[in-house]
Amino acid sequence: MTTFLSVGLNGVLIGLIYGLMALGLSVVFGVVRVVNFAHGEMMVLAVYGATILNALFRVDPILVAPLIALFMFFLGYGLQRGLINRLLHQAEHVQFIILAAVALILMNLQLMIFGPDAKAATVSYSLETFELGTIILDKVRVYAALISLVVAMALFAFFKRTLLGKTIRACADNLLGAQVVGLDYKHLYAISFGIGSACVGVAGALMSLVFNVTPHLAPELTLLSFVIVIIGGLGSMGGALVAGVFIGIVQAYAGYFTTPSLKSLFSFLLLILVLMFRPQGFFKKAF
Repeated sequence: MTTFLSVGLNGVLIGLIYGLMALGLSVVFGVVRVVNFAHGEMMVLAVYGATILNALFRVDPILVAPLIALFMFFLGYGLQRGLINRLLHQAEHVQFIILAAVALILMNLQLMIFGPDAKAATVSYSLETFELGTIILDKVRVYAALISLVVAMALFAFFKRTLLGKTIRACADNLLGAQVVGLDYKHLYAISFGIGSACVGVAGALMSLVFNVTPHLAPELTLLSFVIVIIGGLGSMGGALVAGVFIGIVQAYAGYFTTPSLKSLFSFLLLILVLMFRPQGFFKKAF
C-alpha cells in the first residue's frame, strides 16, 4: 500500500509539470485558434537551455527558469508576430504545414547543435528525498511540482484579474468586437503566444531536473500536450492542468503495473475513450 501511494503521489508531481506544459498549448489555441505543432520542439529548447546553463555555471535550473521563460516569451512573440499572424486567414492545412516545418527546423537545429546524446541537469539534491511516514518523494519532483502549481495559479490570476488578461480574453471571445473597439488583436495574439511559450520555458527548465532530454523527445512531448489539452477540454486552462495531473497518475500506475515503455499506450487509450464518450473533454471551454 505504501508503494502504491508513493507511485500515485509521484504521478501527481510529474502531472503538474505536464499540466504547465499543456497550459502553454491551451493558451495559444484558446486565444489565437492556431495549433502549435512546434510545441514540443520549443519545450526541448527550454530543457536544453536549462541543462546547458547548469553544466556551464552549476546553476540550479529552478533559478534560471525566469530567464528561460523570458527568452521563450520573446521567441514566441516574434514567431507569432513575424510568421503566424500572416497565416491567420489561411486554410488550416496551410497553418499545419508551416508550423510542422518550423518544428522540423527546430528539431534538426537542436540535433546539429546539441547532438543526439541524452542530457540532464544535476543539482546537489538530485538524490535526496522527503519522507512522509513511509511514503518517499523525490525532492526534485516536489520542488518542480510546487513551482509548476504556483506558475499555473499566477497565470490564472493574470487572465482573471489584470486588465491585459481581460483584454486578451475579450479578444479570444469576440474578435470582431475587439476590432470594433480598436484593440490591436495581432499584438494581443503575439503576447498570448509569448505567454504560452513562457509556460513552456518554465516547464522545460523544471523538466530538466526530472528527465533526460534529446531532440527526438520533442514529438512525444507535442503529442502528450495534445492528449492533455483534448482530455481537459480545448481552450480550458483549468482542464489542461487537471488533465495533466490525471495523465501523470495514469502513466505512473501504468509503469508500475506493466512496464515504463507502455506508459504512452495508456495515455492514448484514455484519449480514445474520452473522444468516444465525452469529445468535448472533461471541462467546457473556460478561457
